[in-house]
Amino acid sequence: MADAVPPTPTAPFATPDQPRVAVRGEARLEFDPEIARIGISISARGKDRRTALEDLTRRNSAALDLVKTYGQAVEKLETGAFSVTPELAQHGRGERIHAYHGRVHITAVLNDFTALGELTTRLADLELTRVTGPWWSLRPDSPAHGETRRQAVREAVQRAREYAEAIGGRLSALVELADIGAEAPMPPYGMPAAPGSMRGFGGAATAEAAPALDLEPQRQTVYAQVNARFTMTPPQL
Repeated sequence: MADAVPPTPTAPFATPDQPRVAVRGEARLEFDPEIARIGISISARGKDRRTALEDLTRRNSAALDLVKTYGQAVEKLETGAFSVTPELAQHGRGERIHAYHGRVHITAVLNDFTALGELTTRLADLELTRVTGPWWSLRPDSPAHGETRRQAVREAVQRAREYAEAIGGRLSALVELADIGAEAPMPPYGMPAAPGSMRGFGGAATAEAAPALDLEPQRQTVYAQVNARFTMTPPQL
């Protein structure tokens, strides 16, 4: 059996006849947000468990029904944590229960920011209902991410070309193009947006509807980095 012919290794380093240029391309672009998320916390308190549960169920249904009236403006509606907790009396012996506290959390994601301002105030106007947010963001499949990556690649090519021309050469071929940290875990390039300052805790509902909030969407920053390596023609030194 004939010996196997080993593969011809590629040159691991640059040579005088074929120098290499290694650069990093970066891009940081801003975009208008596409969606906004709000948190809704509904509370109830009663002397006995049944009363707390009934009040919590009624208020939860009222909040869900209100959100659903906004139709396609609401992309997602989810119920999160639910709890009913006994409160022990501070005085006296034994485990005597003084009251029960109930709470349920709801998350709503909206794509219509005009509806968002109206909905938040109407929710905050409900009984024992707290509204937090909004958290502005882009969708995971937003074209903004691809646009930012392409801009980072163009910046890498331009930077490498300038380096090569500075010493009398020109780029001849692309050797490698890789995300920063492609071989190891890295944080996402999209920076999470800070929540807005809108907060409300409703008491008893009023007969007159609360005015809608005028919310200013928070611009989203998308960041991308790439490493690029090129070969170039011999420089004119």
